[in-house]
Amino acid sequence: MGTFFLLTAEAAEHSGGFGLNLDILETNLINLLIIYGVLFYFGRGFLGKILSERKARIEEAIKDAEQRKQEAAAALADEQQRLAQAQTEAARIRAEAEERAKATRDAVLVQAQEDMARMRTAAAQDLSSQQERITNELRQQIAALALQQVESHLRSNLSEEAQYQLLDRSIAMIGGSS
Repeated sequence: MGTFFLLTAEAAEHSGGFGLNLDILETNLINLLIIYGVLFYFGRGFLGKILSERKARIEEAIKDAEQRKQEAAAALADEQQRLAQAQTEAARIRAEAEERAKATRDAVLVQAQEDMARMRTAAAQDLSSQQERITNELRQQIAALALQQVESHLRSNLSEEAQYQLLDRSIAMIGGSS
């Protein structure tokens, strides 16, 4: 702080009034005490007011922070509960889907077995009808061949008069059965 004009006992003795004290250590200590005294006297209310306002703002900020912390904790608890519910719902849906998939798989297997059994039955019926058709065709061909052979044998071995008699008997038999 610089050197001030101070009234000291030593300066008054030498010059007979006010004097200049050039001792830096002594004058700085006195100057500091005077400044502190003035600041304390005049600044006490001002500094007290500033400090109390600052303290009030800090307390309000702490209260706000605590309130936000409580709100955040409540929101976290709500979200954790929702997450737990969502996980439970997802597990339920997954279990239902697995049950449906198993039921569908079982139904498809049963249907496939039924279809195979139906195809086997149809194939067996088709084979049996083919056998019957072929058997009938063979019988018809054998009968036709037998008739041709009998007819050719009869034509060659029967006389014309025997053929007429055979025809008359056949006509009489047909006419009598009608």
